Amino acid sequence: MTARRHRSSGKIGGRVKFLLFVLGLYGVTALFDPALAMAALGYFAVMLVKVVPVLALVFVVLLLTNIFLNPEKIRRHLGRESGLKGWLYAVAAGLFISGPPYLLFPMLGELKRHGARNGLLAAILYNRNVKIHFLPAIVYYFGLRYTVVLSFYIILFSLINGKLVELLVGDDSRPA
Repeated sequence: MTARRHRSSGKIGGRVKFLLFVLGLYGVTALFDPALAMAALGYFAVMLVKVVPVLALVFVVLLLTNIFLNPEKIRRHLGRESGLKGWLYAVAAGLFISGPPYLLFPMLGELKRHGARNGLLAAILYNRNVKIHFLPAIVYYFGLRYTVVLSFYIILFSLINGKLVELLVGDDSRPA
């Protein structure tokens, strides 16, 4: 709604201002050091080629989330009334989700918009630190007892962290 308001009133939005600012910086850099500007542009092209497939994956995950997880299911399993089941889902999701945070943030934002609790989203993010695919290597280098204790503490503190987030930030699991 605010984007339409910006377009109809003739004002330039913050995103467009930022884009124009960055393009201006490239232009100024090209005036003073064309080689540096070309190197930066080349680096940008390489990064763009790397990021576009990841962004495509993010959009596919968001699409699948929107198709299979309607707001009512999200509220039931991760919302205000989810109870202990919600915490178990949050721990499991955090354990099995892998990948960089910039893949997760859009998905978690979508879950929040559909009614997921702040504390459960925090627990999901915290539990990403237990990497299922790294457990054999951790056991090999540090031993089974260390791995079990470390994983237990990460899971325990994810629950504490989630509760603290709910206490400090609030629940706000109402859909936006």
